[in-house]
Amino acid sequence: MKTSAYAATDANTPLQPFSFERRELRHNDVAIDILYSGVCHTDLHMARNDWGFSIYPLVPGHEIVGRVSAVGGSVTGFKVGDNVAVGTIIDSCMECEQCRRNEEQMCYKGVTITYNGQDRVTGDVTYGGYSNHIIVREEFVLRMPEGLDMARAAPLLCAGITTYSPLRTWNVGPGSRVGVIGLGGLGHLAVKFASALGANTTVLTRSEGKIDTARELGADRVLLSTSAEQMESAAFGFDVIIDTVPYEHDLSPYLGLLDVDGTLVIAGSLVDTPKFNNMPLILGRRRIAGTPSGGIRETQEMLDFCARKNILPECEMIAIQDIGTAFERLERGDVRYRFVIDMASLPAA
Repeated sequence: MKTSAYAATDANTPLQPFSFERRELRHNDVAIDILYSGVCHTDLHMARNDWGFSIYPLVPGHEIVGRVSAVGGSVTGFKVGDNVAVGTIIDSCMECEQCRRNEEQMCYKGVTITYNGQDRVTGDVTYGGYSNHIIVREEFVLRMPEGLDMARAAPLLCAGITTYSPLRTWNVGPGSRVGVIGLGGLGHLAVKFASALGANTTVLTRSEGKIDTARELGADRVLLSTSAEQMESAAFGFDVIIDTVPYEHDLSPYLGLLDVDGTLVIAGSLVDTPKFNNMPLILGRRRIAGTPSGGIRETQEMLDFCARKNILPECEMIAIQDIGTAFERLERGDVRYRFVIDMASLPAA
């Protein structure tokens, strides 16, 4: 299938129009016309090869919302015209213990990521959602619930599940005390989810200017991490803290805020962590944990939860031709809180 896209051709050149052939539909595949594609900070890192494993040409995009255009002969769960979504992974071995537990993102044999990955059958490099079509194995296609605004839903497929999953993993619910460090693309969704799950939710921020916004998003209170008095008063005050800060930072100030057996969860920040004082971990039997995205079943659960609770990201819609400017603004934090590309702006191949 001839496909139109925007791609990075190297680490230093802005994304530009690119055409390629999508693979043929297999018996267990779903073909999707892409309507909206979220802009994730990962897209920026990958386009610039910040992590050292980008393969060019690179077509970013792993927050995808679209409509089924064709299905393979063995597909039973979807039909032409269905509204669907695709997230960060599009295949796994489906045989290992993790896959059998519906934790495909933890596949022992390695997942196939939506872009810059490797097709498990052909070995070809995968291309993502900054394009007008995609073909995905049925088991990795998600159903878009009725009532969920498709134009705003795309960031749920990465930012959403990356913050929803740890809240579910650590059994957050009514009575839980949750802290959220950072109020960006991930952080604002973590606040919405924790609040909707019934937790007492606190935003930890260095900026007094975010106090009103945090409360509008559902936070019960705001803790200024620059205030020694406020930080001291919050000691032992949290069961779970979700750390969404995307750059290198010291974890030490936050460890004493955890109650005994509390957990600080690093949500998707692939950066070096400076040395920290481990005494609070030992004395409080606290832990630091990491979390990637979630499995397919949990991602579907999240989408259904969002539809019931009317939870959506705060988005700014852009045309694909503005992706260069969007990347620049994303790098300096000038977006509240996620960009979404209207793929109708992409000319046909």
